[in-house]
Amino acid sequence: MRLSVVVPVRNDAVRLGRCLASLGTGSSIPDAIVVADNGSSDNSSEVARTSGARVLSLPGLKVSALRNAAARETNTELLAFVDADHELAAGWTAAAVDVMRDEAVGAAGARYLSPADGTWVQHMYGLLRGRTIGTRDTDWLGSGNMVVRRNAFDSIGGFDASLEACEDVDLCRRLRAAGFRIIGDERLRSVHHGDPPTLGALFRAERWRGRDNLRVSLRGPVTWRDLPSIVMPLLTLVALVALVTIPLLGRLVPLSAELVALVSIFLIGGLAAIRAAKMVAGLERLTPMLLAQAFSVALVYDLARALALLTQSPHHRK
Repeated sequence: MRLSVVVPVRNDAVRLGRCLASLGTGSSIPDAIVVADNGSSDNSSEVARTSGARVLSLPGLKVSALRNAAARETNTELLAFVDADHELAAGWTAAAVDVMRDEAVGAAGARYLSPADGTWVQHMYGLLRGRTIGTRDTDWLGSGNMVVRRNAFDSIGGFDASLEACEDVDLCRRLRAAGFRIIGDERLRSVHHGDPPTLGALFRAERWRGRDNLRVSLRGPVTWRDLPSIVMPLLTLVALVALVTIPLLGRLVPLSAELVALVSIFLIGGLAAIRAAKMVAGLERLTPMLLAQAFSVALVYDLARALALLTQSPHHRK
């Protein structure tokens, strides 16, 4: 089977060069690489052409529409989507073709790895994201490291161009609804050099990324596994609103402000603690510093996802 790779980029020439170089490693290389340039003002296009990729100039599009437009310019049986800030493992292309030989598989990929030389926030964020082990069915894959069967992709209409985030979750939901399997395969690992390096960057990234989370999650059918991503941001938001409106609540409800504050803080901290415990569950050695770092990342993540339900945020890299 032949495979084309679509790489969206905007002002990310250095990481794009590393990404394209990684696509050429191993015993197999893609049949075509299309770089969709979303209006870069740096030399991203020149880096792409020097690497042998075809460049499409597509300024002003959301990333979903950007990927769809570039996909229409390819004609292979398999279609891979790789973000410019990813570095793929050697043999990625051969592994992608191999796992897609089963015609029941609509898409395959792996959870992103944090950079080995990254900050503690990036390492903790990697634990929060989880890791793909072996080869198994999964609910969804990130669109920065995904290979899709073209006839499956075309049959569901590609990415939803109205979404700015969570478009990968939505795509995988529709593929599964159409009867295709979604496979996580550890051979398709990639390092995500775009992971937020600080707690502030994490907050901005997740506040942007969470903006379409509830909208996508409520597109039925909702399963038990979907409930945490729906309920946890809502509970955190309710607790935050309660903290902010304590003076008003004290006049409307016969409860002490102290009790409302205590319950709200306990709820926010408790939910973050549950997430942090899940993050470090598989680690061999736990230290107070490690637990504090995990809790910090979980708390910032939960707060950002909650506030994303209430306020609109521009792209975190803008």
